[in-house]
Amino acid sequence: MPLTPLDIHNKEFTRGFRGYDEDEVNDFLKQLIKDFEEVIRERDELYDRTKELEDRINHFSSIEETLNKSIYVAQESAEEVRKNAQKEGQLTVKEAEKNADRIINEALNKSRRIELEIEELKKQASVYQTKFKMLLEAQMEMLHSDEWQNLAEEEPAEADVYAGDGERLD
Repeated sequence: MPLTPLDIHNKEFTRGFRGYDEDEVNDFLKQLIKDFEEVIRERDELYDRTKELEDRINHFSSIEETLNKSIYVAQESAEEVRKNAQKEGQLTVKEAEKNADRIINEALNKSRRIELEIEELKKQASVYQTKFKMLLEAQMEMLHSDEWQNLAEEEPAEADVYAGDGERLD
C-alpha cells in the first residue's frame, strides 16, 4: 500500500547513539510531505482530467457513431429517392409512349376516315359529272334535233281561238 503524506508525517524513527540530526530529518520530511502532497494533487488532477477526456472521447465517439448512422441513413434515403425517381421517370416515359401511340393511332384512323371520305366525294363528283354531262348531252341533242329545226321552219298554223267556255271563235 502506498504511503500517504500523513504516514510520512507520523513516521517516528528510533534514536540511535549516533543518529541523524533531528532538525535536518524533520526539515527533509516536511519537504518530502510537501512534495508528496503536490505529486498526489497532480495525480488526482490528472486522473480527473483523464476522466473528463475519456468522457469527452465517449461523447465524441457517440456523436461519431450517430453521424455515421445518419450518413448511412442519408445514403440509403438518397439511393431510395434515386430509385424512386428512376421508376417514376420510367413510368412517365411509358405513359408518354402510350399517349404517343394513342395519338398516332387516332391520327391514322382519322386519316383513313378522311381518305375514305375523299374517295367517296370523288366518286360522288364523278357520278355528278357523268349525270351532268349526260344531261348536257341530252340537251345538246335536243337542240340539234330536227324537231327544233322543223319548228323553226314551220309557219305558224292557223291558230284556233277558243273562248274561255271551250267554244271555238271564228
